[in-house]
Amino acid sequence: MHNDKNKLGIIFFPAFDWAISPTHPEREERLLYTQDQLWEEGVFDIKGVCEYKPDVAERTDVERAHFCFPDVDAVTTRSHMIAAGGAIRAARLVLENECDKAFALVRPPGHHAMKVVHGSRGFCNINNEAVMIEYAREHYGIKRVAVVDTDCHHGDGSQDVFWHDPDVLFISLHQDGRTLYPGSGFPTECGGPKALGRTINIPLPPRTSDEGFLTVLDRVVLPILDDFKPELIVNSAGQDNHYSDPITNMNFSAQGYALLNQRLSPHIAVLEGGYSIQGALPYVNLGIILAMAGQDFSHVREPDYNAEAIRQDRRIDDYVDALCDQLPALYFDPPSTPEDGSFSNGCYVRKKNIYYDTDGITETQVESLHLCDDCLGVLKVESKSSVNPKSLGVQLYAGACESCRSLALDMVEQARLKGDYRFIQFINRCDKEYSRYGY
Repeated sequence: MHNDKNKLGIIFFPAFDWAISPTHPEREERLLYTQDQLWEEGVFDIKGVCEYKPDVAERTDVERAHFCFPDVDAVTTRSHMIAAGGAIRAARLVLENECDKAFALVRPPGHHAMKVVHGSRGFCNINNEAVMIEYAREHYGIKRVAVVDTDCHHGDGSQDVFWHDPDVLFISLHQDGRTLYPGSGFPTECGGPKALGRTINIPLPPRTSDEGFLTVLDRVVLPILDDFKPELIVNSAGQDNHYSDPITNMNFSAQGYALLNQRLSPHIAVLEGGYSIQGALPYVNLGIILAMAGQDFSHVREPDYNAEAIRQDRRIDDYVDALCDQLPALYFDPPSTPEDGSFSNGCYVRKKNIYYDTDGITETQVESLHLCDDCLGVLKVESKSSVNPKSLGVQLYAGACESCRSLALDMVEQARLKGDYRFIQFINRCDKEYSRYGY
């Protein structure tokens, strides 16, 4: 093989001791076949491609990103902490200039885990990318980050975590939510009042193929990234858009994934979904790795690849063209107010009913953002679920003004004195302090 062009770090964690069930598509074999393929292809013989061990995320790492009720230990296993730690390791490799790029091939996945966590939804408990991003911002001074989610399912958790954050651009390419879980990810969902245009959803019709994905990348994603100028680009590398995936309806190929990665050129990729364990994952992962390493990937082909069988219909061409005409305006000329929620007493309020499909948990939530002209304000989330009584989360953002800092501290203190909440968590990004109280 060629000499290295990019030094690439690969973090591999198949989570041998974690599975939803022995026959569930989200199981350790998802990565074991990939590991075999990489060794067979001689990937680790390429100069500059190295394998690294994952870190283990600490509770504080999770508490920077999530309100976990009743606490982090109750909603995670050690495998979750190592998967998130694998993403952190990828960030450290890049930000400490040990590698040019890094790919965290880890499970369990994370992009359906929202700001508040009571359990598992969409096979996800904690959001690996969110934990990694908040770690990088706190430890390395990174400010502007772009997350491009190429999983077939809308990254509703990542969207929720960063809904109010103008310094994180979240772009999701996914199968239209009218046809697939989680049923969200429409263009009108474009961020909270302080971050309008920082969430860009690109819902694609079933049976979209390579040309559709790459057209959207070239006409929508790359021009927006060029304007946003992120310091770090993260690819939530879900691979269930593949034509052979058993739980989705798209027609993307390994070559398409490699080309997308080459053009997107993310600093970090983190594995998300992808359940065609033998027919797709080894080839897609190989294509992505070669693209990230700056190597030739033209020989990567699935054994059953048939270009004609997956060619997209002319009507899909037209639909994608129309999306590309309309979607950039959501970033370059965003709406003046969010599509959902309401404004009341100086706050932006959203009421949510959330179902944790993996664990069968129901949650009701009231999210309030105290609006401030001088900073990002104070986030308050009241949450109650079928497994936890009324709980409170308060977040103070980095760079908060003194007025909002006082308000957040007072919110927490008053909640503790009144005793209305069984669990209270305070994410104080301003002072880098993370507290929780239980009664």
